[in-house]
Amino acid sequence: MKREEAEDEKRKKKKSIQTIFQHLQHQYFKILIPDLQQEIEKQHGFKRGRSRRSEKGHDYEVYHSLEEIQNWMYDMNKTYSDLVHMFSIGKSYEKRPLFILRLGKTSQTYKRAVWIDCGIHAREWIGPAFCQWFVKEVVQTYNNDPVMQMFLNRLYFYIMPVLNVDGYHFSWTNDRFWRKTRSKSYRFGCNGVDANRNWNVQWCDEGASSDPCDDIYCGPFPESEPEVKAVAKFLRKRKHQIKAYLSFHAYAQMLLYPYSYKYEEIPNFSCVESAAHKAVNALYSVHGIRYRYGPASTTMYVSSGSSIDWAYKNGIPYAFAFELRDTGHYGFLLPDSLIKPTCTETMLAVKNITLHLLKKCR
Repeated sequence: MKREEAEDEKRKKKKSIQTIFQHLQHQYFKILIPDLQQEIEKQHGFKRGRSRRSEKGHDYEVYHSLEEIQNWMYDMNKTYSDLVHMFSIGKSYEKRPLFILRLGKTSQTYKRAVWIDCGIHAREWIGPAFCQWFVKEVVQTYNNDPVMQMFLNRLYFYIMPVLNVDGYHFSWTNDRFWRKTRSKSYRFGCNGVDANRNWNVQWCDEGASSDPCDDIYCGPFPESEPEVKAVAKFLRKRKHQIKAYLSFHAYAQMLLYPYSYKYEEIPNFSCVESAAHKAVNALYSVHGIRYRYGPASTTMYVSSGSSIDWAYKNGIPYAFAFELRDTGHYGFLLPDSLIKPTCTETMLAVKNITLHLLKKCR
């Protein structure tokens, strides 16, 4: 009898604890995504049959695998040969090609340039989606948009739709939330380096980790990742030509500029701050989405070895990192339905920054 009473008392306590937890959960927690797996499957297109093979049939309002993006790059190069030039700057750790698209009318005279990279962090799929959208908008509006004509006649755009090709591929095949590259650390048994902590500027200091198993692992040495090394080499060779460096991330709805690694104002702060202010105002005008802007260290957090700090330190005067939609509801699983509004508003911000760098800053 005593045993039954004890069991009954145990059940009552368990039920009481469950009731308290449910109350706390209702009071302090909110379920943002009821079925996470369903959202992941939607993004992978498991339930959709869709044509993605040619540029004409390329759907810019869904996410694409690495293979699909690279096939699309070939098609853009072929279809718009007068405006698009495709080339490789090296190979990744897993020997995948690192492709770039150069947009602009070929010229024998000196032309300034804008660098744009996306997908430095594998799970941030909206970045590569924007890079594709940007290329599409540039080439398709060139003939009837005077601003775009001016851009392509006076500038080159170097576009890298997926910088972290190995990690991005892995996020499609194995782990949707993978962030790092896929290089192996044989000593510790953990894969990958944070490609945005691997640049040779205040490397592996505050905001980075020396633990290979951490998401913000800085790597064994600066530019240890072949992807980072290839991009750094390309930019170094053209540092007098490239006037703006734009890197696209997610999520937070921010427009960030140097410094990331310290609380200090950059020498050309007024020019850069003015460009950022106008860009976020332009972005807001499209769908009413608010972006915060400012130095990365104070607006977001301190991080060392970042690409924008490296670009700025290597002579590129306008260096920005966009943290695209949203602010956490969907996070890295931003649905297909938000690709178009995110890209249309971001497009206007990028056009605004490009216009700014063409003007002499006073």
